[in-house]
Amino acid sequence: MNKKIVLAGTTAALVMGMSGMAVFAEEAPAASYSTVIEVEDWGATVTKVIVDLGKEVSGEIDTDTFSVHVKRSDDRLEEPLLEEGDRRVTNAYISDAEGNAAESGQYATLELAYGPSITLGSALNYAEGRNVWIDCDYTITQEEDIVTDQETLSGIVATEYTGSTRLGIDDFNISSDTFDGIEFAMADYKPEDTAEKHPLIIWLHGGGEGGTDATIPLAANKAINLASEEIQQYFGGAYVLVPQAPTYWMEGEGGRADGSSIYTEGLMELIKDYVADNPGVDENRIYVGGCSNGGYMTMILMRDYPEYFAAAYPVCEGLADTMISDEDIDIYKDQNIWFVTAATDTTLDPVLYTLPTYTRIREAGSENVHLTFFKNVEDKTGLYRQENDLPHEYDGHWSWTYVYNDQVSARINGEEVGLMEWMAAQSK
Repeated sequence: MNKKIVLAGTTAALVMGMSGMAVFAEEAPAASYSTVIEVEDWGATVTKVIVDLGKEVSGEIDTDTFSVHVKRSDDRLEEPLLEEGDRRVTNAYISDAEGNAAESGQYATLELAYGPSITLGSALNYAEGRNVWIDCDYTITQEEDIVTDQETLSGIVATEYTGSTRLGIDDFNISSDTFDGIEFAMADYKPEDTAEKHPLIIWLHGGGEGGTDATIPLAANKAINLASEEIQQYFGGAYVLVPQAPTYWMEGEGGRADGSSIYTEGLMELIKDYVADNPGVDENRIYVGGCSNGGYMTMILMRDYPEYFAAAYPVCEGLADTMISDEDIDIYKDQNIWFVTAATDTTLDPVLYTLPTYTRIREAGSENVHLTFFKNVEDKTGLYRQENDLPHEYDGHWSWTYVYNDQVSARINGEEVGLMEWMAAQSK
């Protein structure tokens, strides 16, 4: 059943019907659309499309007024088309250009079904060892007339893409510069009050997020949450710096993951340059962490620059325990470190990486080394479930999802303490 809405401030051609009564005939306006992208635990997802109706309307529409079809393509591939199909509309309403519901407006916002298993929603694709933004070409077709007392609006087909709002991502500044002869892209977030001293949180991305577009480390696995109110409140506001390796942080001087990195000196120059350019950074409270490939680099920085960082949080880190000497352990034991990993990680088996290193550091006499060892990695929102009604389970390597969602804790001195709470208390 069609919803009846009122079109305000429009013009129409006056024609005579067979009965002699005057009716208004209205051509469908040329239609365009924009998208809203949100970063979920599995990466950047198109959660809404906003259709330009071409004129202001007031009233209501419903989930059957428009259908939404998408084609996802990755131009890097020999056969670019990844998939196409229809996306389910879960809510629909008249809105402003930003997608805010309104009693009258020129736009229709369509909220779309999404989840970790709905690949049609993904704005990224992982192939050839890299995550990249891909082409998501939408066709939004009007399926039901929008009827008023004077006219009927019908036949809208929106295919012209006008851009995206990327929630959270757009809160970061994106830039690049050259350090140690290497050009690095980077993303950074600044707290509102930069006149006061605030800590700096550094995040080093995983292996799939290298390249020259620093929005990718923010979008692929939710690093934007380090700037969320939930995490920022622990620090009273914090700077967040997300550098991007042109290739892999694990690219060593003599080969992949050989215990060194060709980016070590350049990365430290980048960090020190950022601190110098932002006098609001508290140099006694600089924290470094990262996942997988970035966890590897975290371990390298802690080893090679032990006096610089106030704390570190390596996540499913990729520096094999066999690459760590007893001399290295003596360096690590005097630092504040919190390891995170999961038992189901088959990419970087904790038995070969995190667990023996943590044990050696603790046995060497560390007074402030901690470990959160998850049995697996699963959805904690309650929104996504398997057929057996258990929570949706992610790849065991994805223990970083617990970090971003502030779900990491350990028992310290008889009390349960969260990673972010602990880190905020660390100072050189």
